[in-house]
Amino acid sequence: MERRKVIAGNWKMNMLPNEAIDFITELTPLVKDTKNEVILCVPFIDLFYALLNVQDTNIKIGAQNMHFEEKGAYTGEVSGKMLKSIGVEYVIIGHSERRAYFAETDETVNKKIKSAFANDLKPIVCVGETLEQREKGEQVEVITKQTKLAIEGLTPEQVKNTIVAYEPIWAIGTGKTATSDDANTSIQKIREEIAKNYGKEVAECVIIQYGGSVKSENAKELFTKSDIDGGLVGGASLKAEEFAKIVNY
Repeated sequence: MERRKVIAGNWKMNMLPNEAIDFITELTPLVKDTKNEVILCVPFIDLFYALLNVQDTNIKIGAQNMHFEEKGAYTGEVSGKMLKSIGVEYVIIGHSERRAYFAETDETVNKKIKSAFANDLKPIVCVGETLEQREKGEQVEVITKQTKLAIEGLTPEQVKNTIVAYEPIWAIGTGKTATSDDANTSIQKIREEIAKNYGKEVAECVIIQYGGSVKSENAKELFTKSDIDGGLVGGASLKAEEFAKIVNY
């Protein structure tokens, strides 16, 4: 089965609304002919402006986080229902920075994924090992466990519509990239874990991206591997021309 390639930019805490508008204006003509799916995951305050400016383009908009409750006394949080109400389509869940700095756990990740589906949002779920775990030879155990706990209790149909982003934490923003073979092997392990719980047919449908210092120079080598279905791009997604080169790898 031929899976589509999905290239998502994660702007993290960058870009003011006017910068977001300028970026989308510059990016639109550069990616209009791609067969790949293009997503920009922007800060909450940019969402509305971004959504207005991608109308009539092939660019989709995602958020970088959400709360698992629909509403309530959660000061500073944004719910899936709120995201959906303005037309957001995707949401990143469980990014390693959220896990490291904001106490996200496998349990909250799972709750958020269920809430995303309840609100008709498509989750991009991040899994990945630290350098220490990798050096101890625990990487497969770590990423398969994270994957298993993330999708626990989902329906097969929901799992098919989950995007998994494998992001070795030691490669994020460090300039280090897992070799394409390494990344592909880790992603195969994630796919095998999904197959164990949901069967091969479901696992073959799941889009699994690679994230971790993806740039235009290494995009083709990564994205043409058997199991890598595109990328979750950090720093390189902040320059329209560079991001377009990755999309058009």
